[in-house]
Amino acid sequence: MLNRDPNKKSVLIVDPSRMLDELLGRIIGGTVDFEVCGEAADAYSAAAAVSKFKPDMIILASELPGGGRAKFLRRLIPQYACPVIALVSAEADRGELLLSGAADVLIPPDGTGIAAYREKLTQVMKNALNLREICCGGTNYKMRRHSAITAAADSDRRLIVIGGSTGSTEALPVILAGLANVSDCPPIAAAVHMLGGYSAMYAKRLTNELHIRACEARDGMRLAAGCVMIAQGAKHLRIASDGAGYIARVSEGERISGHCPSVDALFLSAAALEPKRIIAVLLTGMGADGAVGLTELRKLGAFTIGQDEKTSVVYGMPKAAYDMGGVCRQSALENIAAEIKQKLKEWT
Repeated sequence: MLNRDPNKKSVLIVDPSRMLDELLGRIIGGTVDFEVCGEAADAYSAAAAVSKFKPDMIILASELPGGGRAKFLRRLIPQYACPVIALVSAEADRGELLLSGAADVLIPPDGTGIAAYREKLTQVMKNALNLREICCGGTNYKMRRHSAITAAADSDRRLIVIGGSTGSTEALPVILAGLANVSDCPPIAAAVHMLGGYSAMYAKRLTNELHIRACEARDGMRLAAGCVMIAQGAKHLRIASDGAGYIARVSEGERISGHCPSVDALFLSAAALEPKRIIAVLLTGMGADGAVGLTELRKLGAFTIGQDEKTSVVYGMPKAAYDMGGVCRQSALENIAAEIKQKLKEWT
């Protein structure tokens, strides 16, 4: 594409199968904010296309030969940190791609419902463009379009992220009650597995019973000190930074680690922020959602807490994180608020 529209963001499509590039071209071509700048069929031609077109975003439409997409991302991001959307059918591949530097993952289009898929893809791409940094292989890289942006001096970057499942709707209020008297409490973002339609009622319950400020997350909403943001039921909550503070990115999407909202989605988005100023808590729940994200946060310097077996309704998620080495402190539910307050005190 020789003549670019300066008002649109350029997208490079990498599709070795050559089965989706034409369809994706039509889908992206029908958007207001994006245009396709080029196509590539393998890792080598993709590297050449990146050098030639300098795209604002890349879509990895299918698996790459010779090492796969995760290997490609780990080579690309340190040299050219731009948002990369991976189209993935197998749920097992999603966590590895996110850890390797993908901004998000989405199921590929099947040729039906093009208008609906265009709307979903557009939202995913817009969310990805708001990322300030991306985590790739345990290292954070500043996005190219944000390379000249310096974080605002009046933002202290502290953040508390909490995730859980079975039993966590009752565990979370115990922690929040213990933090209610903290005058300078950082923003809190929580992802608890629940169905759509229940999160707003749950946030209202927290507000009424604990006399705190709690709300259901909305896309673009700014996180505020002392406020608790609850992930919408059946939607992923991620946290991004715009240089002046933290904002919520809420989107529909495929299940990550088996769930939507996914704790791993929240935790891995936090890993791309300021991990050394983050406290992450993984509460009771069945399965392993959150274990990968908590482990990544700990590797990057975050203070991580896992609920212990005795006070967990189901000792699944925190156990998985503990077994992976992702827990700095394993704590009884009634002691978690005290652990958080102690860490906040150390930061002052």
